[in-house]
Amino acid sequence: MDVDLIYILDDEAGEPELHIRGDLHKYLIKVRRHKEGDEISFRSREKIKILHRYKVESVEPRSAELRLLSSEEIEVKSKKPLHIGWCIIDTNSIEKVLPSLCEIGIERISFISCERSQRNIKLDFKRFQRIMEASMQQCGRSSYIEFDTYKNIDEFVEKFPATNVFDFCDETLSDYSDIKTVLIGCEGGFSAKEKELLSSLKRFRLDTPMVLRSESAVLAIASKIVL
Repeated sequence: MDVDLIYILDDEAGEPELHIRGDLHKYLIKVRRHKEGDEISFRSREKIKILHRYKVESVEPRSAELRLLSSEEIEVKSKKPLHIGWCIIDTNSIEKVLPSLCEIGIERISFISCERSQRNIKLDFKRFQRIMEASMQQCGRSSYIEFDTYKNIDEFVEKFPATNVFDFCDETLSDYSDIKTVLIGCEGGFSAKEKELLSSLKRFRLDTPMVLRSESAVLAIASKIVL
């Protein structure tokens, strides 16, 4: 951990005393230079909405003792929930933008196997969670992005018929306030068959002459809708 954190995720958070060792001790004491008397915030994964404030009681070369001062439910999340249906792309590209999507406040991402999605892509949701946790501790967010998968666009649209579709079309939007679910294609866009399937849904594009990569489109659209 080499950046300042708003809070620390620790499964022992909420206990009357915390005994800090190892990498966390190195970060808090040697990197962040916390000392006796300092107050530090913690959350636990099990009850992540509760923020615990601790006071550093003593510092040793390889350990530190912290005492619980207060525990209060403080939920930090976006004021506007957004659900993204995202046609599967390379996982490295997903992982690069996942921290930013977490900071923006995306509530849910559904990964969809589209006709132009790369094959044999395995989504590692446990790794995604670790990436999210690093972002959450830095931005203060107190909820995880929900992940799920759909085997094709047809299945996704059947479940979410009010989806708005980001696509190459004539329509640009000036008001994004009503969008709760948005579908974004993979590299190369939607196939002819998928376009036919989506023809009855509301479609839009961004007001730019440039062709965006899928991950760039996700970030741009999420920012416009949520922030």
